[in-house]
Amino acid sequence: MTDTLFVVNAGSSSIKFKLFGVAGDDLTLMIGGALDGIGTRPRLKATGGDGGVLVERSFEPGEIAHASDAQHAIADWLAPLLAEHRLIGVGHRVVHGGPHYNHPVLVDDDVIRTLESFIPLAPLHQLTNLDPIRVIRQRRPDLPQVACFDTAFHRDHPEIADHFALPRALYEDGVRRYGFHGLSYEYVSSRLEELAPDIAKGRVVIGHLGSGASACALLEGRSMDCTMSFTALDGLPMGTRCGALDAGVVLHLIEQKGMSSAEVGHMLYHDSGLKGLSGISGDMRELLASPKPEAALAVDYFALHVAQAVARHAVTLGGIDALVFTAGIGEHAPEIRARICARLAFLGIALDEARNAANEVRLDSGGAVQVLAVPTDEELMIARHTLHLLGAPH
Repeated sequence: MTDTLFVVNAGSSSIKFKLFGVAGDDLTLMIGGALDGIGTRPRLKATGGDGGVLVERSFEPGEIAHASDAQHAIADWLAPLLAEHRLIGVGHRVVHGGPHYNHPVLVDDDVIRTLESFIPLAPLHQLTNLDPIRVIRQRRPDLPQVACFDTAFHRDHPEIADHFALPRALYEDGVRRYGFHGLSYEYVSSRLEELAPDIAKGRVVIGHLGSGASACALLEGRSMDCTMSFTALDGLPMGTRCGALDAGVVLHLIEQKGMSSAEVGHMLYHDSGLKGLSGISGDMRELLASPKPEAALAVDYFALHVAQAVARHAVTLGGIDALVFTAGIGEHAPEIRARICARLAFLGIALDEARNAANEVRLDSGGAVQVLAVPTDEELMIARHTLHLLGAPH
């Protein structure tokens, strides 16, 4: 009977999942899939480790209205496949660990209560991260579950990167720069040790560019700074999130425009970013295909702000040895990479056009700064942490 680990990566409208076979410290992908379109056009698709399709099924919106419904559907489908295996634990991505958690933890009632207190800091994600945990506890109360945090990778930031220029008492109360996408950055950093060991411990800037986007400065594999901070709103413009914003705008909207805090929050999380700039879509693929000037503005705005973030991180690091792109846009949008790098030529960054167009791993033309596109794998990183915390079975 094979030992297995299940990994859940719940987002605002989808749950990605993977099942890994466990042999000592080794993890082998057995099943990978997602149930996306939660509440709109729910669809479950999963493939085996060989890439063969195991299931492809659509649901009515009312059947899968919430993340908890999605987790029940995934568990129901997976149950017969797990009958021949021993499930030793479940690992979860949890976006916000607050000031309490700088490493993965076993989930219990106290942990859940603490994580619930962080829901206002990550309203798009934290609640949906916790829903699958509750479902699995209900169905399998004996099964160990491990929470792995997107903030944990950044928790040993230098103090100067942790503070806002606010009264210190607020910092002590938890108002500080946490940083996010840490599981992705941690995985990509580990891959650099294999792909480019000459620069893995150097001055590296990673751009996690997808519907959620951020950039991280790494030195010797450690996070030095991240564009996201107290919440996942800060930093780069994203699909529907605004990115960095003058706090005075929020005061203006509430005090002068009469908007409620809930209305402002909904606008900043759901109707801003690329969607707000273009008035068309928050999907970069649609914007690149659109002939409208508003779409072009949104694309240019995104590329400019990513380039500015890379340059800012180069200042933090005292230079830059490598720029790494990851996540959906970073891995699959050559035009965006080209636009970003063109603005960074003054740092010695130069792309090889053919390599970039072919989406190769190594993208630079051999200059002073290496440029790479490295696929991320948050689920594998979660599985590694979960196995380490539970202890590899022998």
